[in-house]
Amino acid sequence: MKIAIPDLVSPSYFPAEAAVELGCFAAHGVDAQIELISPVERAYEAMRDGAVDFVAGSAHSALSAFPRWRGAKLLCAQSQGMYWFLVMRADLGATRGDLDVVKGKRIGAAPWVGMGLKRLLTQAGLDLARDNITIAPTPGSLEPRVNFGLAAVRALEAGVVDGFWANGMGAEIAVTSGVGTVVLDVRRGDGPAEAFNYTMATVATTDQLIAENPEAAEAAVRAIVDAQKILTADVSRAREVGETLFPEEAGRIEELIRRDLPFYQADLTPDFVTGMNRFARDIGILDVDVPYSAVVAKGMSDLW
Repeated sequence: MKIAIPDLVSPSYFPAEAAVELGCFAAHGVDAQIELISPVERAYEAMRDGAVDFVAGSAHSALSAFPRWRGAKLLCAQSQGMYWFLVMRADLGATRGDLDVVKGKRIGAAPWVGMGLKRLLTQAGLDLARDNITIAPTPGSLEPRVNFGLAAVRALEAGVVDGFWANGMGAEIAVTSGVGTVVLDVRRGDGPAEAFNYTMATVATTDQLIAENPEAAEAAVRAIVDAQKILTADVSRAREVGETLFPEEAGRIEELIRRDLPFYQADLTPDFVTGMNRFARDIGILDVDVPYSAVVAKGMSDLW
């Protein structure tokens, strides 16, 4: 079975990667393979069209291919909370939480990923047009198999953008290389509290797969939970996965996963779905209140 992931070189979707590479899917009778499909909306389109079986990506982005959640369900979380970082050029002298630094600046972000940043800026009283803030993909980053975080760092280094909104690997490389400064980390308290539940890293599948192969859907959840437990018990296993998937950055991944372990919970709570749906309605990608049962697959909570 195929699992679409929109960025491989990242801690964002690492539980799904670890579940495949550490044999968790195989232990539950599923022959699974990872396929890089970016950006995330293209991954959901591939699932809708039957080219892949699961998407390990941002939860709200399912609406790009499944309006009003018709035809898709979330199975579990890979980790809790909105997981992208706002990183600005180091020479701008930005401080943590100071959003005025984005005025007149170009911020690199994938289309459905950037929605979270736009909402944060709006809630902070900024206006993209009035304050001359550009949030858009970096050149070449929308190709089908591009790891956006790495592309964002390269764009920042080259001066193509003044900042980016991307995953923890991109943020780590930018900070440790001296080219970037973290301005927002929502999961660790920056921005309004409600932003934590704008979205999170989840695993989704289609209603059709759940109906026709419920064992595979359940196995996917069990595999993610097993991977979370393995990494929590021995975070050094992260390097093993990294050396297989992205050897050039494998040395960084263990510490990034160590930092993220407090968020490694598979639960999809009603509070999360309420918060995500409110965010989706506020930004215009959802036009009705959708109940929890229409978003989260029935019966999976027993496996979390």
